[in-house]
Amino acid sequence: MRRFPSIDKLLANYNAYIMLERGMSPNTIENYSRDVYKLFFYLKDYNINLRDVTLDTLRSFVTDLHDLGISPRSQARIISGIKSFFKYLQIENYIEYNPSLLLESPNIGVHLPDVLTVEEIDALVDAVDMNLAEGQRNRAIIETLYGCGLRVSELINLEINRVFFEEEYIVVKGKGSKERMVPISPVALHEIKLYFADRAKLKIKPGEENFLFLNRRGGRLTRVMIFYVIKQCAERAGIEKEISPHTLRHSFATHLLEGGANLRAIQQMLGHESIATTEIYLHLDNTRLREEILTHHPRNIK
Repeated sequence: MRRFPSIDKLLANYNAYIMLERGMSPNTIENYSRDVYKLFFYLKDYNINLRDVTLDTLRSFVTDLHDLGISPRSQARIISGIKSFFKYLQIENYIEYNPSLLLESPNIGVHLPDVLTVEEIDALVDAVDMNLAEGQRNRAIIETLYGCGLRVSELINLEINRVFFEEEYIVVKGKGSKERMVPISPVALHEIKLYFADRAKLKIKPGEENFLFLNRRGGRLTRVMIFYVIKQCAERAGIEKEISPHTLRHSFATHLLEGGANLRAIQQMLGHESIATTEIYLHLDNTRLREEILTHHPRNIK
């Protein structure tokens, strides 16, 4: 077995591994590092050597997380980070046996996201204030988010040379810098073409020229700005649901499933690594079906 370097050196090597070998995003790397540090502090408090960690040690650590009031969803993410770390230690021959193999995550249940109806999507688009200088840009943003099922990070990083107007698809850089091709609707492309007239009037900052959606100062948009645009349009449209830009992604997937799209195709368009992540929409569709039956079946009508 190899000797452990210092904690900081070990963590730096681990971060390099998950970035280069597993293609994780900077946000995921930061979260995993923070989670591993939580374990280090726990081991220090109980005077436990890293090489002496057992399954019972990790279970006690998770119990401490629960006692501190950390939510099951956050516990599950921390456990995922811990499992990844111990897998790395075993691969690099720091440990012989991986004690996290049988460590179970808490049951966090199925979270059913809010979804807009097609009519609410139309109302959201119609609620864009076209008197604003950025009005056409905002219409194009909503149509692209909903029409392609993009994450906010994918939208703000979308490049002009990755939009193929004739072929009607875009190339998106998703999590872990993995690229995928996504069909884009003629409606969204039309709104983008109209936005180009406003975009041409901007004084674009050096280095930002290739990003599609820009702010009034010619710089790249932020997540917060997209969130603000969606919330403002929802209020103007009278939509009372708690929505965010991610709601449009959920709506995209759900409407595709309701329209008969294959779950594997939806998985590819959303950029999910696992089909299990996409199956939440199948559960959502079944929930709606159950509600329809309970509401309209003759045996349920009083």
